[in-house]
Amino acid sequence: MKKVALITGASSGIGMELARVHASKGNNLVLVARRKSKLDELKKELEHQFKISVYVIAKDLSEQNSAQDVYDELKQQDIQIEYLVNNAGFGDYGMFYEADWVKESHMINLNIFTLTNFCKLFLKDMVANGSGKIMNVASTAAFQPGPSMAVYFATKAYVLSFSEAIGNEVLDMGITVTALCPGATESGFMAAASLEKSKLFKGKNIATSKEVAEFGYAAMMKGKAVAVHGILNSFLTNMIKFAPRSLVVKVTRKMLDKVK
Repeated sequence: MKKVALITGASSGIGMELARVHASKGNNLVLVARRKSKLDELKKELEHQFKISVYVIAKDLSEQNSAQDVYDELKQQDIQIEYLVNNAGFGDYGMFYEADWVKESHMINLNIFTLTNFCKLFLKDMVANGSGKIMNVASTAAFQPGPSMAVYFATKAYVLSFSEAIGNEVLDMGITVTALCPGATESGFMAAASLEKSKLFKGKNIATSKEVAEFGYAAMMKGKAVAVHGILNSFLTNMIKFAPRSLVVKVTRKMLDKVK
């Protein structure tokens, strides 16, 4: 019997590549994102290439009841989720006091509220079934404060902490929770967050969404609690633990500054 993976933010970037990886492993899919046309294109591609079943839900996950809506629809369709991949999320670049509050509140809803609600809903079923895997996409941003992206970095710190905590709670129940922490990645995130001209991205050789997705899938299947993509990223996130917080925040600010 094929297992079913629910992947949010599946219309582009890491989410799309995660869908391709899961499909290549023979898993049926539930794909959730705002852009139905993109999801339908991906559904057609994956069903044809891998002979799997793909169920599409077009939903704005920044809305507070969206996770419950998705869960209820899947219950009505009698679709049981074995793998939950909370990939949907976005960032914003600029000083907090100047930022658009509506956009930042949507970011908090998506990056924190919806992710947490999905975990709450599906984890209960996984515990009852005695199996399941969750992967929450955090970021290397989770390991330090981020001046000029203050809310985004803070939401990813939440994702990391939350994932580690609930992962420990279900450790002996046949369920694993993985926090995937990519660094700078070629995806739609960069343009959406207006980061193209920051020192973090401009002129850098950065990872592809496919590379991150393949790494994340392998880490989830192994049940790793925290998976930082890239040797340099792993080194830097470990070094942060030993550096003074005042220095860490200054260095991060410089990395996020625009190239002049």
